[in-house]
Amino acid sequence: MTTKQSDQTLIRVEDLQMHFKKGQIKALDGVSLEIQKGEVLVIIGPSGSGKSTLLRCLNRLEVPTGGHIYVDNVDITNPKVEIHAYRQKRGMVFQHFHLFPNMTVLRNMTLAPMKLLKKSKQEAEEQALKLLDRVGLKNRADAYPSQLSGGQKQRIAIVRALCMNPEIMLFDEPTSALDPEMVGEVLEVMRELAKEGMTMAVVTHEMGFAREVGSRIIFMSEGKIVEEAPPKVFFENPRSDRAKEFLSKVL
Repeated sequence: MTTKQSDQTLIRVEDLQMHFKKGQIKALDGVSLEIQKGEVLVIIGPSGSGKSTLLRCLNRLEVPTGGHIYVDNVDITNPKVEIHAYRQKRGMVFQHFHLFPNMTVLRNMTLAPMKLLKKSKQEAEEQALKLLDRVGLKNRADAYPSQLSGGQKQRIAIVRALCMNPEIMLFDEPTSALDPEMVGEVLEVMRELAKEGMTMAVVTHEMGFAREVGSRIIFMSEGKIVEEAPPKVFFENPRSDRAKEFLSKVL
C-alpha cells in the first residue's frame, strides 16, 4: 500500500499499535506522528511508556500489531515489503554498543558498507577514517572494543552507523549505559550532527540535551503520545498533568 506524503516528511506513522499477551499489555496504543527532514525529534517519558518500542518499530526491528509506517510513500509494515532496503536508510544506536569484539574499530566500521553498499575496501576505509577523525578517534582505528572506554565505544557506534550514509539516525537512550563523565562526549557528537542538519529521533533521559538540541518534544506515557510541543513550550509550560508530574521529578 502507498500513500502520498510531503517531500519534507521522511517517516509518517499512523495509529501504530504494539500489543503483547493478547492485548493485555499495550506497549504502543495508537501512536501517530511525522518526522521531517532535518529535525531532531526527542522522545521522552517514564520507563515503560513505549519510547524504545516506537523507535524499534521505526526500524522494523519490531513488527507492530497494528497501524502503518510510511517511508518514501511505502508502507513498511506490509510483510511483502523488502525491509532491508529501507532499514539501510536508518542508522540506529542502542544503549549498548553492539560492536564486534573480535574486530578492530576500522573493521567494525567498514564491514557493512562493503557488504551491503558494495563499497571497495579503500573507499570504505577512507570514509571510516574521516568519520573517526571527526570524533577524535582516528588514532584508535586499529584498537579492539575491549581497549576502549564506554564513551569511545558509543562514539564508534555512532560513526559506524554514519558509514551507511543514513537519511535518519535513531538513538535509543545512547548515554544510559555510560558513566556520568562519559555522557558529555557522546552528546557532543550528537549536537554536531544536529548542527549539520542530520534528521534524528532520540529517546533520552538527558533533559538538558532535549531542551537545547531538540526541534520537537514528544512526551509518551502508557503507550500513547500525551503531549507534543517545541522544547521551550514543553519545558516551561507543559499542558498535561502527566507531563507536569514527570518534569517535576526529572528537572
